[in-house]
Amino acid sequence: MLFGIPDKKDAKASGAYAKNGIVQQTVRLLKKEVPSLLVITDVCLCEYMEHGHCGIVEVEATSTARGARALRRILNDPTLKLLARTAASHAEAGADIVAPSDMMDGRVRAIRAELDKNGFIDTPIMSYAAKFASAFYGPFREAAGSMPKFGDRRSYQMDAANANEALREVALDIQEGADIVMVKPALAYLDLIYRVKTEFGYPTAAYAVSAEYAMIKAAAARGRIDERAVTLECLLAMRRAGADILITYAATDAAKWMKA
Repeated sequence: MLFGIPDKKDAKASGAYAKNGIVQQTVRLLKKEVPSLLVITDVCLCEYMEHGHCGIVEVEATSTARGARALRRILNDPTLKLLARTAASHAEAGADIVAPSDMMDGRVRAIRAELDKNGFIDTPIMSYAAKFASAFYGPFREAAGSMPKFGDRRSYQMDAANANEALREVALDIQEGADIVMVKPALAYLDLIYRVKTEFGYPTAAYAVSAEYAMIKAAAARGRIDERAVTLECLLAMRRAGADILITYAATDAAKWMKA
């Protein structure tokens, strides 16, 4: 699964859909050197936007009793065009699966239409269908340099307390054409993994995010836990909850441990 970190960022996320963007180059190289590898690309704009948000930002000057201030809004529908363009560019480069992670409304439908229009009718969509505005993303955002320059992502990612909204979001993504649905983060949302798999029966992915991995690593480094045992137990819990696909930073270690 590929995430792109470009050399330059701008207000239109142009690196996300550039023909020679970092993800597009990497996909072509991987498919050339390791053709049997299944390549999934993360489809989002935050890594490429100078402001760090997942969509186009509109700035409106307003006046209040305390003086002038700037009102910033994420524009949902104009963002869909860029997301669809990005997904199609990934498929053209050779991606096997595209995975929109932005949480804009209607993105799966827009991406499916763009893929089909460009001849990629067999390219599956793995949707970040239930993605929460979580505190567990910290290590990744720091490494990727994708922290928002203002505000947060709570206007388009989900409230951790609202399980019913998560199910509605999953249902909408399935209606729009998602082939695989994802719950992110995983460990603190095992109940959602179970509910999604039970209610919809769709291929379900669980994303064990950076802080889940970092916490285990940190505790193991201090001799507090057995890294192998705790990692495999956490992954087993996700699988037991109903996940068909496990996405984790511990993938290579887990693969070695399970073969041993």
